[in-house]
Amino acid sequence: MKKKATKVTAIAICAAMMLGTATTAVYALNASHQGPARKSTTSASVNQGGKDDGITKDETVYVLSGADGSVRKILVNDWLKNTKQAQILDDKSTLSDIMNVKGDETYTSGKNDSISWEANGQDIYYQGTTTQELPVQMSVKYTLDGKEISPAELAGKSGKVTIRFDYENKQYEEVTIDGKKEKIYVPFTMLTGVMLDTDVFRNVTVSTGKVENLGNQIAVIGIAFPGMQENLAVEKKDIDIPDYVEITADVEQFEMGTTMTLATTAMFNELNSADFNFQELSKSVGKLAEGMTKLTDGSGQLYDGLNTLLDQSQILVSGIDQLATGATRLQAGADALNSGAAQLQSGATQLYNGLSTLNSNSDALNGGAEQVFYSLLAAANTQLSAAGLSVPTLTIGNYADVLNGVIASLDETAVYEAALQQVTAAVNGRRGEIEAMVTEAVRQQVLAEVTAQVTEGVRESVSQKVRENEVQFRAAVLAQALGMTIEEYEAAVEAGLIPQEQQDAINAAVESAMLAEIDARMQTEEVQAQIETLIQNTTAEQMESEEIKRLIASNTDMQVEKAISDAMASDEVQAQLQAAAEGAQSVIALKSSLDSYNGFYLGVLSYTSGVSSATAGANELISGTDALKSGTSELYTGTTTLSGGIQTMKEKSPALIDGITKLRDGAKSLQEGLEKFMNEGVQKLVDLATEDLKGVTDRVCATIDVAQGYTSFTGIDEASKGTVKFIYKTDGISISN
Repeated sequence: MKKKATKVTAIAICAAMMLGTATTAVYALNASHQGPARKSTTSASVNQGGKDDGITKDETVYVLSGADGSVRKILVNDWLKNTKQAQILDDKSTLSDIMNVKGDETYTSGKNDSISWEANGQDIYYQGTTTQELPVQMSVKYTLDGKEISPAELAGKSGKVTIRFDYENKQYEEVTIDGKKEKIYVPFTMLTGVMLDTDVFRNVTVSTGKVENLGNQIAVIGIAFPGMQENLAVEKKDIDIPDYVEITADVEQFEMGTTMTLATTAMFNELNSADFNFQELSKSVGKLAEGMTKLTDGSGQLYDGLNTLLDQSQILVSGIDQLATGATRLQAGADALNSGAAQLQSGATQLYNGLSTLNSNSDALNGGAEQVFYSLLAAANTQLSAAGLSVPTLTIGNYADVLNGVIASLDETAVYEAALQQVTAAVNGRRGEIEAMVTEAVRQQVLAEVTAQVTEGVRESVSQKVRENEVQFRAAVLAQALGMTIEEYEAAVEAGLIPQEQQDAINAAVESAMLAEIDARMQTEEVQAQIETLIQNTTAEQMESEEIKRLIASNTDMQVEKAISDAMASDEVQAQLQAAAEGAQSVIALKSSLDSYNGFYLGVLSYTSGVSSATAGANELISGTDALKSGTSELYTGTTTLSGGIQTMKEKSPALIDGITKLRDGAKSLQEGLEKFMNEGVQKLVDLATEDLKGVTDRVCATIDVAQGYTSFTGIDEASKGTVKFIYKTDGISISN
């Protein structure tokens, strides 16, 4: 009776493993490949460990092996989840060559392998290597037509091939069961997977697991539980719990890609040994039967749904054809835009070169104008001296005052003084108008700069918000392009069902959708109103700055001075001066001539200042056109990739229909298989679940406790929680090698 009860429990455990472990294993492979998002607060595994200090250590151990399973390198990724946003994270690790892989946070080493990270509230992601012994040692052996052969010798051979994965569990604890010390191994579930080419492999079988034909490839997944036979203390004649995986096939010119094996205790993490008893087991078996009935019904619904999917896939193929046509047009438009950007870039460069040439001559022009001014002043000094007038040497700065004094000392000079006062008063009367014109010119320059800065800033903000919702865009693109959810797509990518070109096309489509959304949001009334408000406020703020006020005052003084000089050189003022006393005629004419040149001189200074500003603006224009050209080049490259990817999708559409057809047929087989499993397996468990399973139950409870106590491979702080999984990767075997 005892042996019969033991067999029932073992069958139940194995069934739970087969049904429950696959999901955990697939998630673990995906998670280890992609890596967790920073600041994440969720995990697919239940965390175990000591006291809760807000730190959870998620450890993934990558074992890189030869084709025979011999270990070449062990690489470990650790993720410290800082759920309480602590400044310091305490940890333990035996790793070598530790490096932070997602940030610049540093650590200090302490005694007994302790390390402290300066986390500053962030999660920590680090990586290192180790040479310590693995808890499960894996070896791979190959036989050809019944004779053992090395991987290198097997490459290119044909015949009956057997590939055997052996797993030796070395991780155990000694526990007391019924007053006796017993060795309980950490219950690792080993899930080994490999993709086989149908041109090479035929008649593929696996000892424990699943073989699925995917068209051009065959997916093989094997499962084993090393140490579980010993943990449950059951005889192999009663039930043989697999501790190896063996794949057999007929091959033609053997070659095989890499294999991946996941070792995890995750299936035990959600169990509670205190609640595991025989009384509840019989209820659980009843629930298992009920669940299998629902699963069988669900498989029938899956078959019906796949029939519907097959019908709708024809519509999808039509949509892909239209998408391919549109992508070709988009590529042509991007090419034209890229060419136009190149012409604009060339024109901006020519403009800058021309202005640079003018600007390089500004000093010479200013110097020449100044030299001419000094020559005129020297001639004026000579003329005054010849007339017997003793005056200070005339300069650009004092000539007006000196000559005004000379004119004032002559008879009937009041005409000039009156004219000067009248012109000065008139110009000063227009000072407010002049200042307003200067202010507006400065404001327009400030407005242009502020508009560019504000628009760019708002666009960056909008872009960030849009990209925070990238998952939604990806879900929409996947639903439209492939009719898949993100999870289905990622699983398909992991299984190698989505070509890289198609992945690139999907990524490009997601990026295009986000850019379109950014452009659309930028054109909304709300964003435009925000930009307008920021522009007005920032412009007003800068116009009130001391620097701008000084610039306006300086330019206003210059324009007032120029206006006075221009007015004094006008025909009207000159006519009045001609009517002055004959004695003042020559001096007045001299000053008038100098005033006229002074107006020209100030114009030269204003012109060279404008050339300098224009040169700086042209330089900024070049930067803008360079950025534009870079963007249009990337756009053209992206549209080319998109077009190629969509064309590939178009070419692969028949394969999609064929795949869905096979998937529908597989769903039918699944339904029939589940019905058989229900009748031949689960129902037998229900019939046998009334036996005394006390002894096996105690061992199952001990196994659960040992599993939940194994939380790290390379060390963990006693106050932290932790999970650990191992991924073994073997080299492929190629004929070319």
